[in-house]
Amino acid sequence: MSNMAEVVKPVASLMGVSKTIGSKTLVSDLTLDIPPGQVFGFLGPNGAGKTTTIRMMVGLISISKGDILICGRSVKDHFEEAIANVGAIVENPEMYKFLTGYQNLRQYARMVRGVGKERIDEVIKLVGLEQRIHDKVKTYSLGMRQRLGVAQALLHRPKLLILDEPTNGLDPQGIRELRDYLRRLCIEEGTTVFVSSHLLSEMELMCDSVAIIQNGKLVDVKQLKAVGDSIAVSSVETLFDVDNPQAALELIGRGQLQPGGIVLEAGREEVAGLNARLVAAGIKVYGIRTLSRSLEDQFLEITGGEGIV
Repeated sequence: MSNMAEVVKPVASLMGVSKTIGSKTLVSDLTLDIPPGQVFGFLGPNGAGKTTTIRMMVGLISISKGDILICGRSVKDHFEEAIANVGAIVENPEMYKFLTGYQNLRQYARMVRGVGKERIDEVIKLVGLEQRIHDKVKTYSLGMRQRLGVAQALLHRPKLLILDEPTNGLDPQGIRELRDYLRRLCIEEGTTVFVSSHLLSEMELMCDSVAIIQNGKLVDVKQLKAVGDSIAVSSVETLFDVDNPQAALELIGRGQLQPGGIVLEAGREEVAGLNARLVAAGIKVYGIRTLSRSLEDQFLEITGGEGIV
């Protein structure tokens, strides 16, 4: 049983975290667990409090109220022990542009115990910079600098990688590459990735789960990808495409009429049973499909349609 508890223990926990400056509250009573082994999104409009929260997580600004635990250690009381488990890029990765990518990584490795040439080579390969690592950083594109920043943040094998708006300024190719190697990080290094953004479509493709923040408050946490067998037991909105929707509605006793069919909430096993009932009653079933709502639809529903860039 203790092993099971260890598996589900969050990598980071924000416990009633608030940040106030003067009379202005930037983050209000934020409570959130970040589970291990996921790409976990932090989604909200510009100015919602994402960067402020991340700055508190990495100790760049103080926490006004509450606490943050990283791998069980308090950021307030045991900062060095907590931050040893973190790699982060807050806003833009800063590098020595007159040095090569490799020289930058060597410079950073000197500040961290136990990081040698072998580990530097590992992270270079992980982020796909082998061909350009010995070029000067001033010749790098924004996407390459982002990759080098991620490599630097990964050198000490952190349990948690925090990225603040990492897709800003990247072209579609760069965004896709970022997505791919964040996924590889989870699989190959066992790193949990906490990534903030205001780009709905990218978060939907990139993340396993997202926390939605608005006006400094957590409004919801959404799971975007199924974990284990959870998809098999959850009820989803399902469309039955039938020849006689009215008769199907009367037979099932619930749902909504749609052009060419009926829509109702049903689990996987229930869908199979309903299909058998419809066929037995002589109603032709042309197709059955789930109606998944996009993250954009869910965001607008949760936040009441307030703007997002």
